Amino acid sequence: MLPNTLRLPVGILPQPDEITCGPTCLHAIYRYWGEDEPLARVIARTRKFELGGTVAVFLACDALRKGYQATIYTYNLLMFDPTWFAAGADIAEGLRRQREVKHDHRLQQVTDGYLEFLSLGGRLRLTDLSRPLIRGLLRRKLPILTGLSSTFLYRTAREYGPDDVPDDVRGLPAGHFVLIAGYDWKARTVLIADPYGRHPYGSSREYWINIDRVVGAILLGIVTHDANLLVIRPRADEILRK
Repeated sequence: MLPNTLRLPVGILPQPDEITCGPTCLHAIYRYWGEDEPLARVIARTRKFELGGTVAVFLACDALRKGYQATIYTYNLLMFDPTWFAAGADIAEGLRRQREVKHDHRLQQVTDGYLEFLSLGGRLRLTDLSRPLIRGLLRRKLPILTGLSSTFLYRTAREYGPDDVPDDVRGLPAGHFVLIAGYDWKARTVLIADPYGRHPYGSSREYWINIDRVVGAILLGIVTHDANLLVIRPRADEILRK
């Protein structure tokens, strides 16, 4: 009989500033797998956009370069066509052809990240984002790093300007990274490990929240070029470099 509740021992530090949620979550994953690396070092080497911030594929590439396995479950139809996931299709070739005709600078950078991800042995999956998927990953003792919409997760005002001030009229949706670290099946909630210190769910960096809210926030992460689950685990046949 499957347990109704599960809580993985994930400890997450506060993110040092507004744009380091991604590497802070990645650092927590490394700690979960037994690595004791300073957060500042992870932040320093994480690939970023010119104006700051990152995306899950850049985090995944860091893990792959360190010798981990990395799988991304993607829901980003701005980046991927569903037909690229059919048997025999070449996702990398699709990305290269798309890059030739779509010249958005951010999309070009993320495309470079995915091509590197695939060349390093990263795995891409297109499958339904469901409660059983999330529960199944957690039951295998795999914390989930996810890029999602904090605007939807927190139900706060959209943000405007370089200082990301709340502005319900001029503002734009904001993206964020958190970890999913547990579930309560009867309550239909999941445990979120959140590096952001000013979230609306109390003073702790962990809180339980309805799983449907989280699923919606993940899918709406497409607005900021994420909308994914990233699962990082050690390779069975390698000793990780410390």
